Amino acid sequence: MFNLSYKSQRKWVLLAFLLIPLLLLCSFSFYPAIKLIYYSFTSWDGYSKEKPWVGWSNYKEVFNNPEIFGVFKHNFAYFLIGILQNVIALFFAVILNNKLRGRNFFRLLLFLPFIMNGVAVAFMFGYFYDTERGSLNLLLNFLGANELSETSWLGGKTLVNYSLAAIGLWKYMGFNMVIYLGALQSIPSEVYEASTIDGANGFQTFWFITLPNLFKIIELNLFLTISGALEVFDLPFILTKGGPAGASETFLTKTVATAFQFNNNGLASAMCVILIIIVMVILGTQRLVFNRRGE
Repeated sequence: MFNLSYKSQRKWVLLAFLLIPLLLLCSFSFYPAIKLIYYSFTSWDGYSKEKPWVGWSNYKEVFNNPEIFGVFKHNFAYFLIGILQNVIALFFAVILNNKLRGRNFFRLLLFLPFIMNGVAVAFMFGYFYDTERGSLNLLLNFLGANELSETSWLGGKTLVNYSLAAIGLWKYMGFNMVIYLGALQSIPSEVYEASTIDGANGFQTFWFITLPNLFKIIELNLFLTISGALEVFDLPFILTKGGPAGASETFLTKTVATAFQFNNNGLASAMCVILIIIVMVILGTQRLVFNRRGE
């Protein structure tokens, strides 16, 4: 190898360093993805050696069965609360980006829920939402809202998804705030000083300086919000098991139940492929819209 030229040696060294990451990527990403697509065209039960080929039947079943594809309507609550979550996160980021006393403490306080264990958070809010002894209803009763204090937050079909999505707002808002905060700190202070000299008020500064500089970060957080809303699993799985009467089932909980409860891994694989395609389409559409908006 020492007889090789510097350019050739450089190529071999780069290849050697990339070899292990590429092997890991192929082993744990590309190969499982190919097998997932293959299984989606079979009626495999998950444990037998036989994998009968069924063609596009699984995909037709997903789109034609309202009990499968129709659960996407339950994800709308998570998307709506996710948008609100970004607005609140941006609000706190703008405030805590200023020179306030104790701002580091408040940053830590708002970010703390994100590092908490998801299962622990789910059980904590299970007690919080409890109809008879939950702290939320006790607080509402103390404030005099007697009708609201008897609400079944996780037992009603109308409120259950919004109640679960509110947990996500509490847990992930601090994460979004930190992302916005990092972007805000990258904006030169001279720009704000110039706007102040020109007589711009707070709203004008935010609308014409802060917001345009956060455009790419907003795009990123919006994508994370949409993909997260489509891929919700842990909260409904732990707290409601999809109830009441399937009102809180999401596409992922339905996929897991199809694979491990009904032993239909072929149909579950097709559901996973469809979810991946939907996320890719949404990402492509979002990039197209934001690129046009940026131009």
